[in-house]
Amino acid sequence: MSQPGEHPINRVREVQTPLKILLLAAEVVPFAKTGGLADVAGSLPKAIRALGHDIRVAMPRYGRISPHRFNLMRVLDPFPVPMDDRSEQAELMQTSLDGDVPVYMIENARYFDRDCIYMYPDDAERFIFFCRGMLEAVKRLDWQPDIVHCHDWHTALIPNWIKTIYAHDPFFENVASVYTIHNLAYQGIFGYRVLEVAGIDEYGFVVHPDTVDLNEVVDFMGRGIFFSDVINAVSETYSREILTPEYGEKLDPLLRDRRDRLFGVLNGIDLDEFDPATDSYLEANYNLESLDQRVHNKLSLQREAGLRQDPHVPVVGIIARLTDQKGLDLVTSTLEAVLQHLGAQFVLLGTGEQRYHDFFSELSNRFPEQAGIFLTFNASLARRIYAGSDLFLMPSRFEPCGLGQMIAMRYGSVPLVRAVGGLADTVSDYDPVSGNGTGFVFTTYDPMALYTSLVRAVETYRHRDIWRELQVRCMQQDFSWEKSARKYVELYNRARAFRAQDRTA
Repeated sequence: MSQPGEHPINRVREVQTPLKILLLAAEVVPFAKTGGLADVAGSLPKAIRALGHDIRVAMPRYGRISPHRFNLMRVLDPFPVPMDDRSEQAELMQTSLDGDVPVYMIENARYFDRDCIYMYPDDAERFIFFCRGMLEAVKRLDWQPDIVHCHDWHTALIPNWIKTIYAHDPFFENVASVYTIHNLAYQGIFGYRVLEVAGIDEYGFVVHPDTVDLNEVVDFMGRGIFFSDVINAVSETYSREILTPEYGEKLDPLLRDRRDRLFGVLNGIDLDEFDPATDSYLEANYNLESLDQRVHNKLSLQREAGLRQDPHVPVVGIIARLTDQKGLDLVTSTLEAVLQHLGAQFVLLGTGEQRYHDFFSELSNRFPEQAGIFLTFNASLARRIYAGSDLFLMPSRFEPCGLGQMIAMRYGSVPLVRAVGGLADTVSDYDPVSGNGTGFVFTTYDPMALYTSLVRAVETYRHRDIWRELQVRCMQQDFSWEKSARKYVELYNRARAFRAQDRTA
């Protein structure tokens, strides 16, 4: 059987008739964001729309989303959404992405008028309401999608519903589902009561002989994997990694069962939003033809971080959640040696576990002219780190896709990454013999492996002509959404074919 990532996806022909796609996500830029999911949900639809398809986005209308700011208009009067043995009223609001892609928002003050997006005791019920409400809404709009494209655990019950409670509904008879896994570690695990709320308790648990721990809980992501017509991960390498116990988060047996439906499609970045030639957050704009101007951003970053201003000192940047997943345990084991023996400077932006906050706070006190620490999130500062750092560090334990390394390359900051997930798919190791490569890559999850790569990178940095060639190759990489969008359209067509095949089996 063929491996994920090795499918001849490009052989699938795009249908001549435009597809109708409903894309559902818990967060979408620019309306609400906590992570990379929002970036994907805000950018991918625009690229698919540009290919001529009728794609529409759906999300909850959180209290923080201003109807006035985003020009939200009510398009449906209040309507009932089945929830267990009762119903809850929903309203449907509409706006758009860039005036082009329709965006629907399910509104219910009790579920969504809160300070945050996640981390509430009733999250399962909240996202069941959103998803069930949107399925009921498209029927009332009389807009019948060919595809429902679901993202992460929050929307994973939709493929389950289509093949159970909506199985005999003519409206959804030919609707196929695509389920995208952004991070297998966040699965949405709840108790039996959730099945009753979702109206699928009569079907019971999804039982698998090799996932004993999960056979008596409701694992939203597991259900998305089990019931979807097509599953995809956000990079080809990650789609292979999650078939193994090391990266499979206890769902690898189920994923292996469905490996013929599992694909990998690398995320992209918005090239208009992330463009050093036009970025208003930068001290100086630049492109490949004016790369010498980039040094002004480096000096500005050093000044902002309280570091010694010196254009010749290598600056290492990190923008990350401060967790072990992002390799911060490797960083804390090697960083002092990097500052003391390699003479580099270090700028970090991020928040996370308290032990890392404590470590980096102490580090900045001990090395005030070499370590600039920002324990917060600041979008404009992030851009200045991309534009002002020489080396961008992502030593992740696992990384489904990663966007930071792509943005860093776009801004001419050379990435240093571990060869996992999307990092392995986007960064090639610099070879001093051939002169090829776009960064520095290590494989073993070990502090010495990271430190050795940092030594190699800093030594290479001292050869300014070689480093300039590295920067140019980085900036020439094409991480546009157009390539990814075409692959998603091919997956949509595969999903429709699988759906038709399964219905006639």
